[in-house]
Amino acid sequence: MSWVLIAVATVAVLLPFASSWTLPSTHRFLASPSLSRPHLRRPCPGVVPLRSTAESSPAAGVSTDDDGAPWWKSFTLEHAWVAEQTRPQFPILSRTVGDDKPLIYLDSAATSQKPSEVVDALRRYYDTMNSNVHRGAHFLSQAATTAYEDSRDAVAELIGAARREEVVFTSGATQGLNLLARSLGDGFLVPEDGAGPSEVVVTAMEHHSNIVPWQMLAERLGPERLVVKYAGLNADRTGLDADHLRSLVTPRTKVVSFVHVSNALGCINPVDEIVSHVRSNAHPDCAIVLDACQSVPHMAVDVGALGVDFLVGSAHKFCGPTGIGFLWGKYTRLEALPPYQGGGEMIDTVTLGGSTYAPPPARFEAGTPPIAQAVGMGAAARYVQRVGMENIHAYEKELGQYLVRRMNEVPGVTAFGPPPGEPRAALVSFATEGVHASDLSTFLDMEGVAVRAGHHCCQPLHTELGVSHSARASLYFYNTKR
Repeated sequence: MSWVLIAVATVAVLLPFASSWTLPSTHRFLASPSLSRPHLRRPCPGVVPLRSTAESSPAAGVSTDDDGAPWWKSFTLEHAWVAEQTRPQFPILSRTVGDDKPLIYLDSAATSQKPSEVVDALRRYYDTMNSNVHRGAHFLSQAATTAYEDSRDAVAELIGAARREEVVFTSGATQGLNLLARSLGDGFLVPEDGAGPSEVVVTAMEHHSNIVPWQMLAERLGPERLVVKYAGLNADRTGLDADHLRSLVTPRTKVVSFVHVSNALGCINPVDEIVSHVRSNAHPDCAIVLDACQSVPHMAVDVGALGVDFLVGSAHKFCGPTGIGFLWGKYTRLEALPPYQGGGEMIDTVTLGGSTYAPPPARFEAGTPPIAQAVGMGAAARYVQRVGMENIHAYEKELGQYLVRRMNEVPGVTAFGPPPGEPRAALVSFATEGVHASDLSTFLDMEGVAVRAGHHCCQPLHTELGVSHSARASLYFYNTKR
């Protein structure tokens, strides 16, 4: 099949994700009352609940065609009302691009779009309370400090943290992982004399931010003190080889760091199984680190239930601003870590003879923090909680299955990750026969379709897949089938 036909067929699949909703932009919503986590159903005064407007819908994915028509024409989404009631809150989605083409944004795994209330929160901070935090008794400083710390509470609620002090603000997940690699490497990972090198286990599907910091640490400590091991993909290259990962864990394993949801394959890793095995077979104090960049925005995450020691996330993935994210850690683990950077705010006392350090989270937040971005992250955390993480996950499961099923039907296209019908995130990375991903991305852009092209900061994964690049279409709750 010629590359032109493949490109046209791909456009035909992805173009229907445009929409022309005309609901008023002032609409507001709350989470469905059926949520199981109390902190996700807290009412907000003056806010209209988000609910389905349909009395009943056919089961998602059930075709009623009897005339041989394509299955997708009758494919229904039970939770389509989630997009109907949220999409108007994202002004950018109503714009046109290029040659007056409606924007079809399918790149939310790279960064999500922002609702008006997050942008309003940033503007309100700069217009009414712009000041430094924790450092002044005047009104503006107090107001800024309150807004900043309220955002910590919002993130703690979003991930089910036991206490607010377990949430450390970072510039993003990348900084959180670098912080852990540096702080763990400054003491915990250094082996006792004669004990052999400590081990860090990661996977081949990791984002570079969960590979490179550990490699840099191994270079700094040397192979006699630290080795990094890598778990590969399963036989059909659709997900993690969990057996291989388990085989790598030994009593010298002091860190196991892995992604919750792959940003390229879309597979959801079995956190509970991995945690159980690590607790039974690794070093007694092994730190389990979870990269939750692609799970926190799309499903309910409860750090207590997951059983990990540390978890990182980035605000711009869940409707927040860029330049801000968080590191969550069990408080006892954070207390045991040395500081990552030195400066103001992270100290207890400073003398010319030495310094003592503040308790977490201040210990890891040296200098003037990204205050406005933190306020925006808090607004985003509250926003997605009001939409309802269960609502978001249910809708994306339907829409994601629709996307992957259609992509698997395009001749000349190889879709990576779990096959249709298996659990996965609402994203599909794919390669097209005879067409470079960058060329396809450019072709799609001419039609107003925004997708990602390249290796998605996952070069080792693409090596395992046998390709150097892929295109990726990734969805969020504001995307539609239409």
